[in-house]
Amino acid sequence: MTTTLLKHLLQATLTLAVPLGGALAAPTVDPTLPVAPAGPKGSLVIIGGNLRADNAEVWQRIVQLAGGQGARIAVLPSASSDPTLVGEAIVARLNAYGASAFLVPLAVKLADSDFRKVADDPELAAAVRGAGGVFFVGGDQARITQALVREDGSRSAVLDAVWDLYRNGGVVAGSSAGAAIMSSTMFYAPNTVFATLRAGVTEGREIAPGLGFIGDDVFVDQHLLVRGRFARMIPAMLKKGYKFGLGIDENTAMVVDNRRRVEIVGHKGALLIDLSRATTDPGSAGFNVSNAVISYLDRGDKYDLATHTFTPSEAKASGKLQAHAAVLREPVFSPDILGKNAVVELMENLMNNRRSEAIGIATSGRNTPLPELGFQFTFSKTRDSVGYASAAPQSYSILNMRLDIRPLDIGQSLTPK
Repeated sequence: MTTTLLKHLLQATLTLAVPLGGALAAPTVDPTLPVAPAGPKGSLVIIGGNLRADNAEVWQRIVQLAGGQGARIAVLPSASSDPTLVGEAIVARLNAYGASAFLVPLAVKLADSDFRKVADDPELAAAVRGAGGVFFVGGDQARITQALVREDGSRSAVLDAVWDLYRNGGVVAGSSAGAAIMSSTMFYAPNTVFATLRAGVTEGREIAPGLGFIGDDVFVDQHLLVRGRFARMIPAMLKKGYKFGLGIDENTAMVVDNRRRVEIVGHKGALLIDLSRATTDPGSAGFNVSNAVISYLDRGDKYDLATHTFTPSEAKASGKLQAHAAVLREPVFSPDILGKNAVVELMENLMNNRRSEAIGIATSGRNTPLPELGFQFTFSKTRDSVGYASAAPQSYSILNMRLDIRPLDIGQSLTPK
């Protein structure tokens, strides 16, 4: 046995022998072994859009994570069609909650400005690097990557500064378009949700590279429940090989710490899509997926992306739902599963029902040339399905429902035989 191999085995043995709650002296590090790079020390605040001025829970969390009272926060209005107006409004809002925010004049739509030169301005980059946080405003996420990423695909000086801030413990926050850029792939010029189900996504058109702050293994989307966007996440995730996706609703945020623990704060919640055991039928005439898993994380809930474990909010900790206690028996059905909040309402109704399956339908609508074509969404309770509820105000967390999607020819289904 070689000396190097013996060292490797000895180190592995010592590592495995560490008891829970205990500690051993650290073994000598073998300099021939590769060292895994440390992750960023900072946090992310991923907001689903339409963040209200009175949502103190989210605004205060951003300021707190940036350093507290007087924290310097760089506001990047790059996504906006009116960067100065929108950027200054965000600066004022952050300052009202105790920050010392400042506007970074970097935007494709900023008049009388060469955004490429601004993106590589060393003084501006230094100002961003020295801040405690960055806030990306909403608008069009394609403008963010256009402004911050050079034409050759490399990072501009300002984008490098944002990454330095994040690595060193600062907070990177973004709303709507500013949330979309958090994953390594983002929706770029997407079609409607239904059209995405029908036609799929193409690299460089519907989807394109994001900035990747959350890592390469989680897909992020926004405006999720209000606009039924959970359904468009799945084709994009399948296209790019993502196993996990997080979609956050409006006026709500996902706070991701440096250990990749997610906490839901604000008004509503988020959907977690798990495709780790999902399959598709390539022989089918339309988009389909089987054995996807969908969960609804409500405000106050926590989810660990590293261990894939869930912790209910304090208000729900003692409110675990018992399947045998359900009294409802009527069929659970949604004629418009892509409608506002429809998916969560259906999941809640199924969890409170003795039935094990619910059906949702998505169609192209009455004013389209192919109204008879649609999709059937089948939600099923399994042995892993769990629900939690709080009493006042009443709200639910729903975990691990199976989701199957298949194309549906509604016109043919309704034709008398």
